[in-house]
Parts: sequence; structure tokens; C-alpha cells
Amino acid sequence: MSSGAGRAVLVTGASRGIGAAIAQAFAAAGDRVAVHHARSERAGEAVAAGLPGGGHVVVQADLADAGQVRACVDTAAERLGGLDVLVNNAGIFVAHPPLTTTYEQWQQVWAQTLSVNLVGAANATFCALPHLLTRGGGAVVNVSSRGAFRGEPDCPAYGASKAGLNALGQSLAVALAPHGITVGTVAPGFVQTDMAREVLDGPGGDGVRAQSPFGRVARPDEVASAVLWLASPGARFASGTIIDVNGASYLRS
Repeated sequence: MSSGAGRAVLVTGASRGIGAAIAQAFAAAGDRVAVHHARSERAGEAVAAGLPGGGHVVVQADLADAGQVRACVDTAAERLGGLDVLVNNAGIFVAHPPLTTTYEQWQQVWAQTLSVNLVGAANATFCALPHLLTRGGGAVVNVSSRGAFRGEPDCPAYGASKAGLNALGQSLAVALAPHGITVGTVAPGFVQTDMAREVLDGPGGDGVRAQSPFGRVARPDEVASAVLWLASPGARFASGTIIDVNGASYLRS
């Protein structure tokens, strides 16, 4: 496993929000980053151009398409000169309250959410393994959610997909440890991003902030710090862990 700075890192969903902050954190540590986007090429290029250091690249894939996932991972590894770290950050959140959603909408949202949030991450990890093994090991970090534990009543597919991602990470942590590959998970609560702005700036924003005794939600860089640590050599024996980054807004035993 490569140690310290100068690693090759692929971050999915890195064209904005948490993913962009994660890319920034790795680049600031001296790593080369592949900024993945699904359909936001201009935003991805802007993120990559703003990263410190050099050698950063932009890659594209619809994570619901297994073929595109494989091509994206292989392209990232080729353009970065290998792969040391994979961060499965990309995810979608589509509301589908069970009592007001049609059956057709229900089916569509469940299929779409699981294909991106869970199966897409599983496929990206599978495709990254040959590259990580070539380096003698590496790290996979998954970005989950507080909703995997607390529940997501208006978006149950999202909560279920993140609970599945937690289980995937723990299963792979056991399977891959003998090969020098660590797998960790970060589970944020609400984060101050463009995606959450409508809620946080709306009438329910104060209630969301009050969920934490800090009286605020997380900053993207706080989530990124946890991801960066889990991918570090110093966190090797924390493989399999899930770190909550929710400001004590939800505590689990």
C-alpha cells in the first residue's frame, strides 16, 4: 500500500458538494485526483482546475451503467498512472413518500437509487481492485449517510441503499484485509451543500440545525477530513469502521 502523499485517487461524484471537498482535501495533501462526474463536465473541469498541485484529471460515467463504470475506473487509473484510493461518494436522493407515490414511480426510484448508490459503488470497487492490488494494496472509502441508521421516511430507497453500502463496506473490509486493502465508511448527517440549500434556507432550516447540539450542520470539509483519515496509512487498523459525522444529531450504540 502506498503511504503518505503522492497517491492516485478516484473520487466519484466530485463535481460539487462533498465530493469536491474530498477532492480538494486529497489534492491539498499532495495526491493526484481523478474528478468523476455523471453529466456535469463543466463543473468537473472547474473542480479539477481549482485543485492544488498537478496531475489531476476528469472522468465521466453513469454509475448505473456497469460498462461505463469499468471504463471510468480504468481510464482514471491509466491517466493517473495507477490507483491507490477509491472514494465512493456519488449518490442520488429522490423523494418518494410511500403514501403519495404511484407504484410506477416507486419502482423507478428504487431501481434508480439502488443502481447508483449501491450497485454503482460495488461495481466501482470491483473494477478498482486489480489496480489497487497492482500497487500492493490501497484504500476504499464509502460515503454513506445518517439515514442508514435513523431512517429516511420520505426517501426509503436512499436509506436502504446507504444501509446496504455500510454492509458492503464491512464485508469487503474482511475480504480484502489480507490483500492490504482497507475499506472504511463515513456517514454524514445534513451537510451545507447546494443540494441541501433549499431545505436549510427554507422554513425547516432552523429545525434541521437544531438537531445537532452544535446548532449547525456539517461543512463539506469536515466530511472530507474523515474520508482523508480513513484513506491514510494511519487508519489501516480502523478498516471496517463507520465514522458518524453528524454533530451528535443522531447517536447509535
